[in-house]
Amino acid sequence: MTERREAKMDDAAVEARLKAELPTWRLEDGWIRRTYKTSGWKSTLMVINTVGHLAEAAWHHPDITASYAWVEVRLMNHAAKGITDKDFALAKKIEEVVSWQPGLEGQGLEGTPTDPRFAYIKYEK
Repeated sequence: MTERREAKMDDAAVEARLKAELPTWRLEDGWIRRTYKTSGWKSTLMVINTVGHLAEAAWHHPDITASYAWVEVRLMNHAAKGITDKDFALAKKIEEVVSWQPGLEGQGLEGTPTDPRFAYIKYEK
């Protein structure tokens, strides 16, 4: 499998796409980043494993930093030495899966109970 070199985007283009497509993500130090707040260690590990699965399936691997109640995901295309369409594609999939709230869709799935004992992700309001 040969990897074609992706075109790196300039900061203005990255900022514009983040604003339009991924408003909870930010550009910082050459990476697009998102910090997910969790309810504790088990939830943090679930987020890490979810991101890991998506990254492996995409064959595009982010940097991850974690603590007890948060996970930071950082994306940058190492081959291009900057942000590319691959980073946006994976960031969108991560955002879609990690931020999914089935209870809001009205499709029969209840979603995580509001009881704090079952808290998972601290969703953006």
